[in-house]
Amino acid sequence: MKAGKMVHVIEVQQASMTVNAAGTPVQTWSKLATLRAELMEQSTEEFLRGAGDTSVTALAFRTRHVSGITTDHRVSFDGAAFDIEEIVAIGRRRGLELRCKEVQP
Repeated sequence: MKAGKMVHVIEVQQASMTVNAAGTPVQTWSKLATLRAELMEQSTEEFLRGAGDTSVTALAFRTRHVSGITTDHRVSFDGAAFDIEEIVAIGRRRGLELRCKEVQP
């Protein structure tokens, strides 16, 4: 894995529950790690959802190994949030490939 290819900065976030002023639990996201990453692939898949067409952006990032990242976390990249769908280990603790899909509002 070459450092020169890791030109993007991603933020891995973890969910936590807080209580708002009305006493309702609200899910918030906080930073777990900031990483340099290589953008491996980017695609837009179109689906028919409900009554209209929508598109889902899928990304794959390659980064250095970080312990503790799971599919419960998400990635923030370029102003958008992406759910981690799959984590593929590269070698023995050498790196990770994070396969993500954009969070739909």
